[in-house]
Amino acid sequence: MPKLTTTRTDVLRGTLDLLILRTLSPRPLHGVAIADRIAQVTQGTFDVQPGSLFPALHRLEHAGWTTAQWTTTEEGRRVRTYALTATGRRQLVEQEHTWDRVVAAVAQVLRSA
Repeated sequence: MPKLTTTRTDVLRGTLDLLILRTLSPRPLHGVAIADRIAQVTQGTFDVQPGSLFPALHRLEHAGWTTAQWTTTEEGRRVRTYALTATGRRQLVEQEHTWDRVVAAVAQVLRSA
């Protein structure tokens, strides 16, 4: 299966937002851990690059869906850690429902062709 490197033209902005929100739903993570987790869960299909990830994280924070704080890793490195807000959790549920409708609609088109 080919690897998909996310850029603005590869993945719709909302899809990347959904992937990030879902990845943050169990616990707060720093940026590289978010990208690593998305790659792990998608078995390498999505390779979210910093040029796509960090603008999306800032956009989600600005929308009030995430918060960010500086933390220190076990190795002593300072990282910005992101967590979902209550609004972000509600947005995740809404986006998951929208995604389900989109997938069903695309499947209908593919089966009818």
